[in-house]
Amino acid sequence: MNNIEETIAHQLLQIKAIKLQPANPFTWASGWLSPIYCDNRKTLSYPEVRTYIRDRFADEIRAHFADVEVIAGVATGAIAQGALVADVLGKPFIYVRSSPKGHGLENLVEGKLLPGQKVVVIEDLISTGGSSLKAVDAIRNSGAEVLGMVAIFSYGFQLANQQFEEKKVKLKTLSNYKTLIKVAVDTGYVTSEEVETLEQWRQNPSQWKK
Repeated sequence: MNNIEETIAHQLLQIKAIKLQPANPFTWASGWLSPIYCDNRKTLSYPEVRTYIRDRFADEIRAHFADVEVIAGVATGAIAQGALVADVLGKPFIYVRSSPKGHGLENLVEGKLLPGQKVVVIEDLISTGGSSLKAVDAIRNSGAEVLGMVAIFSYGFQLANQQFEEKKVKLKTLSNYKTLIKVAVDTGYVTSEEVETLEQWRQNPSQWKK
């Protein structure tokens, strides 16, 4: 655990980007039920938070993907943050749709991307990893090289870790579920009962409440 992980966890809690509803679970795109929802789009409404995240993204990219040529954002949650990062780094920006546009050019990848270019993908959240890795596939299918992905937050599920390994995608995250729960407990954001529910869910998220 480090100061960046804890700082971002604090920020997400302070701006109420984290929502807890154990009695009325959220349904994720994967079909999983969850007592917790992380809405990182809210970070864009808070200049200090979005700037901190932007700068930490840039630091990670400089440290681990120094030969990057293009920054890509995953629609829709990471488009704005990706554009901010590309601006700081002085790199071209593209974004990847969740599905091809239904009219016009029917693009999946929007922006100028040339075969062989080296790309770093920006993501707001990693849950099961499915939608994030679809974006990687789209970029690779365009003939470009994906150096890796940087995300604000990850739940750290084994399923996601396995899929990233299988796709050979290097993943860096600014904060994670373990740190979030620690900070939430330390600050009194969650009750002991809620922590127990969150831990039960985390142990077997795909079967929780089923």
